[in-house]
Amino acid sequence: MKLKPIGDRVLLKVEEGETKTAGGLFIPQTAQEKTQIGKVIEIGDDKDAIKVKNGDRVMFDKYAGTSVKIDGDDHLIVKMSDILAIIPK
Repeated sequence: MKLKPIGDRVLLKVEEGETKTAGGLFIPQTAQEKTQIGKVIEIGDDKDAIKVKNGDRVMFDKYAGTSVKIDGDDHLIVKMSDILAIIPK
């Protein structure tokens, strides 16, 4: 399924949280902290407001956006104002 956000919205593929600590202990799904990092998959049509591009890895607001599942993967649609930073490669 293909999804194209409109306006100043951005479609992100949410990265999975860590399932293991540095010491080797496994963290159960219920205790994992919600991830705040994602990869930009698609951007809306408001090119003036959007400061990211496809493929960028970004940090976003913890409770931002609308969750959607696309082909079984977790994605998030967020407003550009909810994106806090671009993570350099």
